[in-house]
Amino acid sequence: MVGTMAALPFIRPTRMAGTAPHPVAGLPADDEVLLDVPDERLGPALVAAAQGAYGPAAGLLADTREQRAWEDRDRYATRLAAFARSRSEWLTDWRAAAPHDPDALLVAAQLAVDRAWPSPARAELLREVSPLITAAARADDRDPVPWRIALDHARGSRAGHRYFEELWEAAVRRAPLHYGCHVAALRYLASSWHGSHRECFHFADLAAQDAPAGSPVQALPVRAAFGYLTDGCGPEVPRARLDAAADRAVAFSARFPAAVPWPAEIRNLLTCVLVRLGRREDALAQVRLIGPYATSFPWDRLSDDPLGQFLRVRAHLLAAAPGQPPRRAPRGPSGKARGGRRERVRPGDH
Repeated sequence: MVGTMAALPFIRPTRMAGTAPHPVAGLPADDEVLLDVPDERLGPALVAAAQGAYGPAAGLLADTREQRAWEDRDRYATRLAAFARSRSEWLTDWRAAAPHDPDALLVAAQLAVDRAWPSPARAELLREVSPLITAAARADDRDPVPWRIALDHARGSRAGHRYFEELWEAAVRRAPLHYGCHVAALRYLASSWHGSHRECFHFADLAAQDAPAGSPVQALPVRAAFGYLTDGCGPEVPRARLDAAADRAVAFSARFPAAVPWPAEIRNLLTCVLVRLGRREDALAQVRLIGPYATSFPWDRLSDDPLGQFLRVRAHLLAAAPGQPPRRAPRGPSGKARGGRRERVRPGDH
């Protein structure tokens, strides 16, 4: 099974093969770091899908629905849809065998949004997807994940604010602290009112204050900080607020074991923000917790080679570890290197 998984497109090993282990204890070598590694439950479902079998994916998503494990369900459905963009035969067979299955409809709705998103005609294409999202939402009225897809759909189709608010209210009625829905709302705020970083922070801070310490919503303010640090427009956000967002995410990250897949995206995002704030030691601590689990987000917003970008940042942090002078000036709150030019950042996408 290991050999099969290594050949799948959702795991992209670094091209820097053959490098020696890092001298800092506890860090994997560059050629041991992988991108977007699935956890132990998702991995077998993806392997089976690569072989044309949908049964494990169906069982996995059915279990998340029965257990009301909405965060896992959202994450798994998103990854399964991403896999189906290039290998969709298993999903086609699944929908043919069970056309009203809530789990098949959920993956199909996510896939349809994903396929429409890169097109210049995104808004028009997304309008054609609406019936599929509605079917997914009606298939299980408890499930907030179709409503998260609907929130993304509304952003991409340039829906009005009143309609978005109606979707948001429906989503939080089902799961008041669902992280995916909160991220979708934050993205809508950022895209609808470009440069409205204070409003984004206000929304993110209030949500985090209402969330338990172990909820990923604790990381929502650091997403707002990332948006501010990579945007370069809008009014200044006080440095103390940026540090507070990072500190909240540091506390969240510390609650979970090192080198496990599921909190890896939040840890990668936090590392990026800490580097931008010049907090190298804190960033290096997150790199240790990340272990071999690099994630596409946020590095794909900064480079066409997200894994390479992560490894470059990691190498910079190691070179600037205590006892060694930094090689590059840290980035200030504006996202600019002091005395240097601002790095080009790709606009946030789906």
